[in-house]
Amino acid sequence: MKNFIPNLLLLVFLTLISSSCSKADDGIYFEEEEAVELTNKASYSGIEASIIDLLNEHRLSKGLNPVSPLDIISLESSSHTDYMIKNGEISHNNFNERAAFLIENANAVTVGENVAYGYSTAKGVVAGWLNSEAHRLTIENPSYTNVGISIKTNNDNRNYFTNMFIKR
Repeated sequence: MKNFIPNLLLLVFLTLISSSCSKADDGIYFEEEEAVELTNKASYSGIEASIIDLLNEHRLSKGLNPVSPLDIISLESSSHTDYMIKNGEISHNNFNERAAFLIENANAVTVGENVAYGYSTAKGVVAGWLNSEAHRLTIENPSYTNVGISIKTNNDNRNYFTNMFIKR
């Protein structure tokens, strides 16, 4: 009897351990599913595509590498364009937040931005940026690798532009 209780406890313990380690009782299982990549795609209007082409033509004329469109930059540009239309003015407000977002989510090292208002053609807005030293220097920054663009029209048919660049 003296050995019976310790032996019984040992038997119960071993039974519990061996049954809880069985494959059928490992806990909660989830069926394996294919990984789904969540992406947001930007669509580029004719004028947006023309602006990117004109920016790259200018960069190439200066011996610089062209910049490639990146949807995440255009989507971030689009959010800022909405903000400017809502507030009725062009601005670089909240640029630090946009830059931080692109650093975190697009692996950007540096970020630059040009904004504009009122132009009706791709050539017009690009000429306006190139005629402004600060905007031109942004366009001609040799380190930039990617570009994003957003053009939207307010209720008065005025175009608002946000053009962002990043270095990856």
